[in-house]
Amino acid sequence: MKVSLVDYGALALAIICEVTATGFLQKSEQFTRLVPTLLMGAFYVCSLFCLSQALRTVPLGIAYAIWAGVGIILTAVVSSIVFHQTLDRPAIVGIGMIVAGVVIASALSKSVTH
Repeated sequence: MKVSLVDYGALALAIICEVTATGFLQKSEQFTRLVPTLLMGAFYVCSLFCLSQALRTVPLGIAYAIWAGVGIILTAVVSSIVFHQTLDRPAIVGIGMIVAGVVIASALSKSVTH
């Protein structure tokens, strides 16, 4: 089955929703604040729905690698900018390795029709 641009759009939206949900997870203060907790839940549900839509044509292993890898990177960026949490060198190197893995899996894998 040919991979659809719409399905990659759904994957991108899934990533955005997941990162947003994770930001609200931080703001929920261990589920003690109602509004951030509810928003977190809503964005996680939206993320998983969009991820399921992407799976119509994107293979599960590739979709999940992209979703998780890009989500980790964007969450690190959000945590740095919004929550003023710093990353040390080993964390940056580890995130770089995740990026390399996602690029290799996405660009070079025969699992996806390019």
